[in-house]
Amino acid sequence: MSLETFLDNLHYDIDKTKPPDLAVDWEDGPLAYKLYRGLPVVPLSPEIPLTLEGDEAPVKPDLRRVGHFLWYVFGLTQLSQSVLASNSMVQTMGLMQMYRRFAPSGGALYPNEVYVYLKIEDLPTGVYHYDVAHHRLVLLREGNFDAYLAGATGNRYDVLACFGTVFVSTLFWKNFFKYNNFSYRLQGLDAGALIGQLLEVAKRFGYASGVYFRFLDRAVNYLLGISEQEESVYAVIPLSVEPAISWFANSNEGERSVSATELCRELPTVQHDHYVRSRRVREFPMLIKMNEASLLESLRSIPRTGEKKIAHCGGHVVVLPYVKRLLYDLASVSRRRYSPDSDFRMNKVSLEQLALLLREATISFRDWNDLDGVRGNPVSRVSLYVCLYNVEGIPEGAYHYDSAAHALRLVRHGDYRLQLQQGMPSDNVNLFQVPLCFHIAGDKDHLATALGYRGYRIQQMEAGILVQRLLLAASAIGLGGHPLLGFDARLCDEIYKMTTQGLTSLIQIPIGPYRHSPRLTGGLHG
Repeated sequence: MSLETFLDNLHYDIDKTKPPDLAVDWEDGPLAYKLYRGLPVVPLSPEIPLTLEGDEAPVKPDLRRVGHFLWYVFGLTQLSQSVLASNSMVQTMGLMQMYRRFAPSGGALYPNEVYVYLKIEDLPTGVYHYDVAHHRLVLLREGNFDAYLAGATGNRYDVLACFGTVFVSTLFWKNFFKYNNFSYRLQGLDAGALIGQLLEVAKRFGYASGVYFRFLDRAVNYLLGISEQEESVYAVIPLSVEPAISWFANSNEGERSVSATELCRELPTVQHDHYVRSRRVREFPMLIKMNEASLLESLRSIPRTGEKKIAHCGGHVVVLPYVKRLLYDLASVSRRRYSPDSDFRMNKVSLEQLALLLREATISFRDWNDLDGVRGNPVSRVSLYVCLYNVEGIPEGAYHYDSAAHALRLVRHGDYRLQLQQGMPSDNVNLFQVPLCFHIAGDKDHLATALGYRGYRIQQMEAGILVQRLLLAASAIGLGGHPLLGFDARLCDEIYKMTTQGLTSLIQIPIGPYRHSPRLTGGLHG
């Protein structure tokens, strides 16, 4: 199968991404976290602060604060026990127990891992893995790797001004065992949701941050000691207590670019033993093929990409009321975030709630990344569409959100709940009870023209970042949201007339009032 056909199936024909007779071996499933064995460990403080209100003034980080930061980004935060009801896709499995985190993940499988390069006083300088299961750091390489990391990112930021760098990776088997090749799409979206949570937590801790989507993959993977046959880094995120503009603006792009092969020669090879739990790990050749096609050997040219501005045909425009940015306790909102299945209940959504939701999600999304540069990009590569029903003062219909004008532009009148419900292969969410059904849209060629196959996973990550911002904003105003990839992208593209714009629907997120399902939950914090 060609890579183009593979990506087309991922988006438009999900059934072709997995064998028709696929049976998930739940008894032999992997752990939802990576466990290294035989390496030095550094315990992190379990006394997690219970509030994260407002932006903190930058202070010199120490091990205690870094531990708190990592827990709010990706730590185990909740134990949940529930009984699954049968539906057309899932048979009753009896009692289901999950360890959840603040960022959502398809099937709560969490295919991503978090690594950190830290330079703080009360910790040996080096590269660490965040051991989620034990809330501790595992030392992978000790030493100062500033020059190496600068080369791996194309000398595009001042590494000396940063106290740490986060690496978000994907461990392929962690959700391939359930979703087969469809896991490739989920892995990018899950990585994006994790990055979205990380960027919000960083603000609360007073850390400046930015996302590098383009870097020398083999050099970064080599630094961490991970094998690209089973895992690969998707994003590199520096952290500093200095204003971001200073250390990004001081990047030294004029230095000679090095290749990944040259960099790898500078360090000895390390191999670490880790525990997966699965006795039999099936092969995933298409995931490896896609990953290899996405790797960068050099960074000699840094393209600037931006979504073309969406054309509007002068239809009905709903100017939304001016609302101030939401001020909320991120800790409380993260704990309250809820993904309703059959728990949505129809209730009217106010115009102010909708305005708050849209404004907060899009403004918080404007973080620095290496594709936009220091000046930023006035037009996002992903955008928001929504099918509305029972919203105060707005006729039901399909709309595009014009973030620059803070207005909804009508694409089609009508109630599209039936079509959207028929487009879902599973009946786990009743869209007739949902007043807001959002769709994140992006370039139909998945940025391949500018970025090659790297563009697909970048687009999925940017969609995931926006998903997390939307979910946090929804939680802050008392609504629930459930990201869904089981939807008919062609149908949604037709509803919003996206095809003529060169756009396509990337993910569907029903949002609305809900009631809690009967399940036992408990917080996991000190």
